[in-house]
Amino acid sequence: MSGGEVRAPRQRRARGAEESLGSIVLAFESIVVFLGGLAIYGLNALPPQIPGWWGIVAGAVLAVVMVLTGRALRHRWGIALGWALQLVVALGAILVPALALVALIFGAMWGYATIKGASLDARNARLAAEADTLNGE
Repeated sequence: MSGGEVRAPRQRRARGAEESLGSIVLAFESIVVFLGGLAIYGLNALPPQIPGWWGIVAGAVLAVVMVLTGRALRHRWGIALGWALQLVVALGAILVPALALVALIFGAMWGYATIKGASLDARNARLAAEADTLNGE
């Protein structure tokens, strides 16, 4: 590339409502999940044979997986993985019952983001197809 050439900016991929809303929910939930791992450590909630610092490791790993899943929501398996992560958070309530409230709140937000986001995406696709049909005469 010579000094006088200017490269055109790269076009961003269009993201649907399901992907956008889902990634926002997972990003915020990752912060709470990490703090939940700290709570598991601080409350010494793990069984005696498991060192307490594994609570921090589990919270950190789960938080990172949530952030990475937010990047994969364009695929159907990314949505399924998000539902599986909601189940893992709910299972954390076995160790710290307060995590049941976290699972309930973020699970409801995740459900809304995926269900309503998918219906918005379908509606937008239908409207775009109708607009192309009307203008393409």
